[in-house]
Amino acid sequence: MRFVVTGGVLLTVLLALVGAFNARQENAEPDWWEGGVFYQIYPLSFRDGDGDGQGDLKGITERLEHLVDLGVDGVWFNPMFKSPMADFGYDISDFRDINPIFGTMADLEAMVARAHELGIKVLLDFVPNHSSDEHDWFVQSAAGNPEYRDFYTWRDGMAVGESTILPPNNWIAVFHTPAWTQYQGGQFYLHQFDKKQPDLNYRNPRVKQEMDDMIKFWLDKGIDGFRVDAINHVFEDQEFRDQPLIDDRLGPSYANMDHRYTRDLEENYGIVYSWRDIFDSYKARDGHTRFMMTEAYTSLENLMKWFGNDTHRGSHMPFNFDFITTITNETRAEEYKRLIDDWIEAMPEYGSPNWVLGNHDRPRVASRFGRDRAASMAIMEMTLPGIAVVYYGEEIGMEDNRDITWEETRDPQACNGPKEDFQANTRDPVRTPFQWDNSTHAGFAAPGSSTPWLPVHPNFREVNLAAQKAAPKSLYKLYQQLIRLRKEPTFRHGDLKTFALMNNVLAFTRSLEGNGRFAVAVNVNPNDVNLNLKHLHEETNRARVVLSSLDAELQEGREITNVDNIVLGRYDAVVFQLYTDGAAIAQLSVVLLLLSILRAIFA
Repeated sequence: MRFVVTGGVLLTVLLALVGAFNARQENAEPDWWEGGVFYQIYPLSFRDGDGDGQGDLKGITERLEHLVDLGVDGVWFNPMFKSPMADFGYDISDFRDINPIFGTMADLEAMVARAHELGIKVLLDFVPNHSSDEHDWFVQSAAGNPEYRDFYTWRDGMAVGESTILPPNNWIAVFHTPAWTQYQGGQFYLHQFDKKQPDLNYRNPRVKQEMDDMIKFWLDKGIDGFRVDAINHVFEDQEFRDQPLIDDRLGPSYANMDHRYTRDLEENYGIVYSWRDIFDSYKARDGHTRFMMTEAYTSLENLMKWFGNDTHRGSHMPFNFDFITTITNETRAEEYKRLIDDWIEAMPEYGSPNWVLGNHDRPRVASRFGRDRAASMAIMEMTLPGIAVVYYGEEIGMEDNRDITWEETRDPQACNGPKEDFQANTRDPVRTPFQWDNSTHAGFAAPGSSTPWLPVHPNFREVNLAAQKAAPKSLYKLYQQLIRLRKEPTFRHGDLKTFALMNNVLAFTRSLEGNGRFAVAVNVNPNDVNLNLKHLHEETNRARVVLSSLDAELQEGREITNVDNIVLGRYDAVVFQLYTDGAAIAQLSVVLLLLSILRAIFA
């Protein structure tokens, strides 16, 4: 086929390229968090550096290179503040000190310095809703000190008869107990979680000021941001009205209540906007963004409010839990597409999407979907636009350890409930030690160390990082490839177009002018199906497999010329690069030549 470039065509192409090149230059330096991959570490379970059976800062510091090898941009740690550990760090007794279990402040500073040397940003967990009942604020409040009494919410109980005192209302805590505990025969205090986690009262401006100062304390130490825990619980109804029941035929329980008076109150958004102002004031000084993630299990409409509004910015990243809370093994491609599209369409123009497959509160990906689907779920997550979060162990396919017995259970969410229900309520199975190798306790600590705080999963001899590094192909190596791929311009900046194909295949394209077009196909069927790439981009006449799930027949590098009849194996996910006809390829060659000239001019 003959391809002629006239002077007019050349001028048109040159002008288009100048515009494209300038646009790309504007996008060439995204902020450090944009399109990033964040790795979540549960500190008790990552690596034990001192041999006491519990993960710690020295152990984390020793293994930071793992994050570099994986390719992540930042790491978020579950709480490491001083705590009696009634809820494993979410009950904080000093917001400005480190729990001795994990080490010292010097150990934290050394870990942060090392992470920064390696190019990894560090985020801490900020727990604003409550403190520990052993925090000095609560000790002073409970003792009646007028300076601290209103740091927490105290209410008289309801008298029934001459001797019975009931809680102030019917509110139930997340951990399945009444949300009120009577203190030494006097008033009741509010706690939306465990009774050892009394709720702070943000209607007292001194509480807000203390938390503002705490944020500044850690930012001054070089922390790059926070993940803000359970933020939609911070404010409660000032009238303390009973929660309506969802089903009047059933008794009061957390699951059977409409939590309109304890969650998602409008005041919650304002407090996050004010904290964003603090974050931005630090960026104004040195140009470095301090990043905020917010956790709230709520509706899509409410989640979008966390981003901000026309006058205020809020969270950089309100967690998107759709792939955790909504997707199951029975979910069809249409539902995947709807969840993706709804999030993208609902975001404000300054927002950034994010995708999360697992965390410390929910069953692991390989347990929810099966090991044969863990890879395809990872491919889907990592090739969508925006931010991705990897929960520690996800990159090697760790599974829930359901062999943990009632006697071994540590999670208060399970311990506070009936024994017969503990397996349904416990989060311990998803928090077990990281499986580094096939040595004793999976290499969680040096030989001869104490038994880990939770039992290692029995499959650690087969499922571990060392084995996956040594294998020619593994989930770990696929994660490395995916993280490298998502740093390419098309996956970082490219357009997204989603498809739910008639044969129950989720597909989407990512395209960026001058950088090619890619297609991702995820077979959510337990059987082989046919795929026609022309349904995704009708001009496609050739494709190349960029990468695929581990057992897929379509393997990396395979060239495909029959693009309208591709066999996609059961649960396979494949990333294709799409090509058009010969004329377009010749045009592309000219464009690439001209682009190289422009690069030299603008260099």
